[in-house]
Amino acid sequence: MADGRVANRRGKAGYQMKALIFQGGWEGHEPAQVAEILAGILREESFRVKIADSLSALEEEDLSDYDLIIPNWTQGTISDNQLAALMKAVEKGTGLAGLHGGLGDSFRMATDYQFMVGGQWVAHPGNDHVPYQVHIKDKNHPLTEGMEDFSVESEQYYMHVDPAIHVHATTMFPVAEGPHEANGQVEMPVVWSKKWGKGEVFYCSLGHVAEIVNMPEVVTLMRNGFNWAARNVGERNE
Repeated sequence: MADGRVANRRGKAGYQMKALIFQGGWEGHEPAQVAEILAGILREESFRVKIADSLSALEEEDLSDYDLIIPNWTQGTISDNQLAALMKAVEKGTGLAGLHGGLGDSFRMATDYQFMVGGQWVAHPGNDHVPYQVHIKDKNHPLTEGMEDFSVESEQYYMHVDPAIHVHATTMFPVAEGPHEANGQVEMPVVWSKKWGKGEVFYCSLGHVAEIVNMPEVVTLMRNGFNWAARNVGERNE
């Protein structure tokens, strides 16, 4: 679409898509405020949204009943049962989407979770207020169609990533000074997608605090990512 938005292509007449956001963890990422922004985007796209403030929702809820799950939980610890329920739901077709530390720096000891997500945050050289460019790599993909390169002044994220991911946007390191400069120029993924079983996985590394999440470009990426990753309703009964 010309404005960079993806239509909610997975719904059908008489069915309202359902999304679960579980939020919490390190308060420096403003999880409650970010969860409300993400919920607002989902509601604009006609999703029915539940926000959970505890990881116990992963055991108490029937996750297969959701078309999309959005982790918004930085660091923390997830139990084996909670992780197994989440991974099983995605494998069977529930979409997984999120941004920054809420998805890409959750549960640092849970390597199976990182395997499913496709990467893990490891550093932000220069800390906050680093000016850098985000380069749209894949202008023909529904996630980034119609988008142009844009500037950000925030933390710039160095990620360890799965070679299986499909990269849609990148940034170049180094910008800030540090020992990583000795490696020369590195193109780092900012937006990616991958599959986990029948489930679609979408990740955007931007979103340190609510102000960055509210940037028009980030809102567009998350809107597109939510619609793209949500379960294909035709597969619900497979």
